[in-house]
Amino acid sequence: AGGPDPVSLGRRRLFAALWPPRMSRNQAVVGVLLAALGAALAIQVRATNTSDQFLRAARSDDLVHILDDVTARGQRLDAELRDLQTQNAAIQNSADKAQAALTQAQQKAKDLQILAGTVKAKGPGITMTISDPQGQVKAAALLNALEELRAAGAEVIQIGDVRVVVSSALVDTAEGGIALDGHVLSQPYVYKVIGDPNALGPAMQIPGGVVANVKSLAGANATVVQGQVLVDAVAPQPSPDYAKAG
Repeated sequence: AGGPDPVSLGRRRLFAALWPPRMSRNQAVVGVLLAALGAALAIQVRATNTSDQFLRAARSDDLVHILDDVTARGQRLDAELRDLQTQNAAIQNSADKAQAALTQAQQKAKDLQILAGTVKAKGPGITMTISDPQGQVKAAALLNALEELRAAGAEVIQIGDVRVVVSSALVDTAEGGIALDGHVLSQPYVYKVIGDPNALGPAMQIPGGVVANVKSLAGANATVVQGQVLVDAVAPQPSPDYAKAG
């Protein structure tokens, strides 16, 4: 009895082993990625080839037109870049001006506070000490010294523990002392003065000046020392009774 043909039987077994194809999940994913990569490369090659073919096939006039378009686009981009740089410089300049104005305003406010006597101050100047053990020096003598100091360019003045301001007043007290803005001064009377020491010192020591007048009084004496001065007394800041910020 004839059995199956060995050749046919082998073919059927080989077909059964190969179909359907058996692939793992990882193999399937790799296959998809390879297919996608191949498609992308093919598209890129076709696009490059198309562009190259277009340029090779273009006429001279077309190439000149393309070059002009590219040049014009580059010029527009350059112009936009210059505009942005100009705007940036303007903004930076405006910021610098604003900062300079703010710094100037802050310095002016500080200067006004110093002149108003509401903050401490330090700088070059003189320290003048008037001693009067016999009580011969009166308020008029201290006021004369104050006026001479202002005339010589004094910027900041402190007498004893009291800051001198524009409205300051020196008066004799009933007890024989001297009061500055309601504060009785203790001896010796020490003037702390900020300003040009080369102007303030000579102004106090000229013949017939403040030092000479004080020394002419019985037992009184006055000395002047130039150097760095710290004015640490501050005047109380007045509060308005009626005015309010607008």
